[in-house]
Amino acid sequence: MGATHIFSLIKSRYNTFTNTEKKVADYILKNMQDVMYMSITDLAIACDVGESSIFRFCKSLDLKGYQEFKIVLAHSLSSEQDMISLYNDVSLTDSLEDISSKILTKNIQALKETSQFIQKEEIAKVVHWMVQAHRIYFFGVGSSLITALDAKNKFMRITNKTECSVDSHLQMMNAALMTENDVAIIISYSGSTKDIIELAKVAKDKHAKIVALTRYAKSPLTTYSDVIFITAADEGPLQGGSLTAKISQLYLLDILYVEYFKQTAKESAKNKDLTSKAVVNKLL
Repeated sequence: MGATHIFSLIKSRYNTFTNTEKKVADYILKNMQDVMYMSITDLAIACDVGESSIFRFCKSLDLKGYQEFKIVLAHSLSSEQDMISLYNDVSLTDSLEDISSKILTKNIQALKETSQFIQKEEIAKVVHWMVQAHRIYFFGVGSSLITALDAKNKFMRITNKTECSVDSHLQMMNAALMTENDVAIIISYSGSTKDIIELAKVAKDKHAKIVALTRYAKSPLTTYSDVIFITAADEGPLQGGSLTAKISQLYLLDILYVEYFKQTAKESAKNKDLTSKAVVNKLL
């Protein structure tokens, strides 16, 4: 399908849609810009339909699913605006000074908004779980896996009970072996990645405590989550892996790290000294 044909395609097939699909089509045509940044759950709620109806609507357009729909939608909007959007507010026509200023502003704004979503009671609850946990697992796929690995690298300096597997099959096996004494920290911008949803369901079935770091308060991932931390960074479907989203995720993980260190100060300080000494000979 040509990227610019999505709106024409919806209109051309409108009379073949079911009544439910027409509700979805009407909402999308009236709120194109907003839809690009909505999760499948957000869109379903806005249209007052089920998530399965959104998926069927996408299939009726010969698309594989909602994520492909958002990518095609983003291409269509870019074509209509006659520009390529690199970030939400940055285009190829911007000067270096404009790009620098806009990206800086976007990162600062994302951190401030993420900070506003933080509830200290929730932070305290999760840190308590982590301190009491037998194992702490960090999960993510794609660019979120890089953030999960960063978290593993940070926490392993002060505790030996963290895990992070890079393969989705290994992650699923980790989830299958979790217990009520374990904590799963799941990082997913969209909260709609298939591997992550399946993993969260398995961990939930094992009664593990699940913490989600995600953009959307309502998504397939959050339905399985005990605590939800919102990372307030807008990322379009053509901007996957943006550093703004990653910075917001790392900010939250850093808060958890510092609080964990505070509550286990003696042990964490000892472990940090041991791990630092273990690699000191590797430095020039």
